[in-house]
Amino acid sequence: MEVKKGYTAKAKFLLVSPSKIRPIADTIRLKPYTEAMAILESTPKKGAGLIKKVLQSAAANAVYQNNKLDEESLFIKQLLIDEGPRLKRVWPRARGRRDILLKRMSHVSVVVDEIGNMGE
Repeated sequence: MEVKKGYTAKAKFLLVSPSKIRPIADTIRLKPYTEAMAILESTPKKGAGLIKKVLQSAAANAVYQNNKLDEESLFIKQLLIDEGPRLKRVWPRARGRRDILLKRMSHVSVVVDEIGNMGE
């Protein structure tokens, strides 16, 4: 996988399954920052709030590192949802048996860049 230039933010070990976050990420990938924030604010899912925090952090990194940028000139260049470790919990069953309950975690990484750099 190629490394893309831009301003990044990461959140690791989020206690939500990657399969629940990926559909939300697919709706905002490669969109302008302001439009993506509006979509995330109106989405009533836990994953939307988590992605929103990471996206705000990446935008703040971009504005802080480059004083000439403003939030309206940013777009989401890359948005990755990776699988983290799994917490294994025991779930008691009948006759002394047990099942394993897997609590899945996610790693979210966001790269934002200027709209003028979309082709790179």
